[in-house]
Amino acid sequence: MKEVSLKISNISSKQWTSLLIELNLVKSSWKRFGPEIKIKATNFDKIIKWGRKKHGEDISDINPTVQRHNRKTSLTF
Repeated sequence: MKEVSLKISNISSKQWTSLLIELNLVKSSWKRFGPEIKIKATNFDKIIKWGRKKHGEDISDINPTVQRHNRKTSLTF
């Protein structure tokens, strides 16, 4: 078994979520070629569940801290 440890600093919560989703995509893509990749991270399952949701799907059972926040901005001219 080979092991890689990543220590990441200066990353926003949105970047962290995107990174975990991308790593999970690599994991699932490489699975058919043989490597078995295990990822351990805090709230990993919730983040992946949020990342796989479909538009309009009920997400009430997902932790709201993982969800992206839609910020409304107003423009004045």
